[in-house]
Amino acid sequence: MPAFLEFGHFYSLSNPELWVGIGLIIFFGILIAAGVPKMAGKALDAKAVKIQADLDEAARLRAEAEALLAQIRKEKAEAEAQAAEMMAQAEADARRLEVETKAKLEETLARRQKMAETRIAQAEAQASAEVKAAAADLAAKSAEQVLAARLASGAKDPLLDSAIAQIGDRLN
Repeated sequence: MPAFLEFGHFYSLSNPELWVGIGLIIFFGILIAAGVPKMAGKALDAKAVKIQADLDEAARLRAEAEALLAQIRKEKAEAEAQAAEMMAQAEADARRLEVETKAKLEETLARRQKMAETRIAQAEAQASAEVKAAAADLAAKSAEQVLAARLASGAKDPLLDSAIAQIGDRLN
């Protein structure tokens, strides 16, 4: 059985345990009279308010961070879309420039080929004219020599006369 329930022994003034119990009750009384429980309650309430304010601040910061993250993701998606659009535009421009350059190159090559063919034709015509002129000069000199020889000899050759008459038709 507990000691404080034994009336004779525990409640004796010579029992030190009684004085410890009385001192403890007086101590608790002084604490209550001094308002220690109210101060402890106020301190705990202040701590709870501070913790709640910290939690509210943390929630606000989290909401801000989530909003900022959403905005950054949106901007990233927009930037990626813009980059893809720019890339597609650059590819289209490159294809267009390739086609234009190819067409210009073909046009330039055709023009140069035509110029070369024209120069070749002019050179052929000039060479042909020079050959005809040289042939005509040679024929004229030959005819002159033959005529000079005929006139000097006074004889007529019908075969030579017909060949000389055909020279003019063949050269033109």
